Order: sequence, then C-alpha cells, then structure tokens
Amino acid sequence: MIGFCPLASGSKGNAIYLGTKETKILIDAGISAKALSFRLQEIGVKIEEIDAILVTHEHVDHVRGLSTLWNQYEIPIFINSETAKAILPGFSKVPKMKIFSTGETFEFGGIAIHPFSVQHDAIDPVAFTFQWDEWKVGVCTDLGFASTLVLHALGGCDYLCIEANHQPSMVHACSRPMVYKQRVLSRQGHLSNEACAEVVAAVGHAGLKHVYLAHLSSECNAPDLALAIVSKALSQCSEAGISIAYQDRISQPSYFTEESSSRRTPALYGIDGGSLP
Repeated sequence: MIGFCPLASGSKGNAIYLGTKETKILIDAGISAKALSFRLQEIGVKIEEIDAILVTHEHVDHVRGLSTLWNQYEIPIFINSETAKAILPGFSKVPKMKIFSTGETFEFGGIAIHPFSVQHDAIDPVAFTFQWDEWKVGVCTDLGFASTLVLHALGGCDYLCIEANHQPSMVHACSRPMVYKQRVLSRQGHLSNEACAEVVAAVGHAGLKHVYLAHLSSECNAPDLALAIVSKALSQCSEAGISIAYQDRISQPSYFTEESSSRRTPALYGIDGGSLP
C-alpha cells in the first residue's frame, strides 16, 4: 500500500503505517506482532515488507511488540539514544538500532524524516514529519502542550495525525485517581479536544487533505465530541477530511496518488492563524 493508515491508536497500543513507492515503515509498535501482522494484511502489506520501525518514546503502549518483531523479523529500529537505553532491558538480544538525534532531520528510503521534541512524561519523546516527492505527513501524539516548535514542524502537512485525547470536564468527572487526572491535564500529559482544535486551526491550510484524531481516551472522551470540536476549527481553514484513529481496528486508509497531490510551498502558521517568523 502506498499511503498512510493508523493501525492502532490509544492507551492499549499504538502503531501507524506509512508506505511510499520505495519504503514501508511503522511508527511505533505498541500492539503485539501478531495483531500488527493481521492489521497490515488488511491493507495489503506483509509484515516482512516493513523496512523500519520508528519509535516515538519508551511507554509500553508504543513499544509492546518491538522485541518480538525484532526477534522474528529483525526489522531495523530507528530511535534516539535515551529512548534506546530505556527499552533495551525488554530485549532478549540486542537489536539493530539506528540512533537519530532529536531535532535533526535524517533520510531513509527516500524520505526526509524530522524527529522533533514534544512535551510528555517520557525520557526524550518525539513526534515526526515525513517529506518526499510532493508529500508531507505529520504524526504528533502523546504531548501535553503544542509548543511553537511543534507548530513550525507541522506546517504544510498534506496528512496530519494529531492527538485529541480527552475532554477536560470528563477527566475531572471520571473515577480515576487524582494523580492520573493531574498527569493527563498537565503539560507533560495529553492534548485535550480543544487544544487539538487550536493546533489544527494553527497549521490547517488549503492543501491539507486529511486529519486523523488519535489517542482518544475510552473513558474521558467520545469520538463524536472530538470530531465536533476539531471539525469546527478545521472548517475555518481547510476543506480537509477528518476521521478517528481507532484503537481496536485499522482506520480509514489514505492513499497517495498523483491525482490527490497538489504541492504548494508549505507555510508556517501561528496559534492565532498568523505567520510565524
């Protein structure tokens, strides 16, 4: 498949597929190797065809299947050094890791990959943008606050996978311990629906084609609510489609075709809709 498809998104596991004419990669492997293989088959991809796995951070819902995938298929792992140190104890043998530096763009399989720092309660968490030919894709989840750096990185995307984790009122009302509520609502936690809408309003543009809302809380959010809040913001700046990235099944795939490509010079947008310097 030449395209983009979230395979799992949420606290029970995260994995995203990105495929070009040259390269097939996974962003995170937070579900079992068996589940990943099954979901890849649904979009016509064999797990043996995956060229690399990129890791955002060390939390188990992003790396649960990584050790098995390495043991069975020896798929190269791209990761920063601090996250690598954190996950190594979970491997029975040392995997082949390619270490990147957070903030520095590198190339793999014809794709310019930019890992940029996000605020989350992990050691050195990152999000990614991917650029090749006429395309730019952004994957940005597990962050408590969208900094100016994040907005700069996500400017000009054709496809965007962005976190809409919770509705604050539902967090306050839920039965979870206070420490959980404080973590989720903090700047090292997760983006709310409203915060996600602000990001989408900031980086949305005429060339944006589709937005995926990711990492929705099953207890403190609702798909219809997240879609309503973010869609309202998106409609002010773009005619892009919008859909949910699901936890228990693959999401709506997006296919990269020449007909759907309309490259424009990427712009950078501020949180108020104005241009950033």
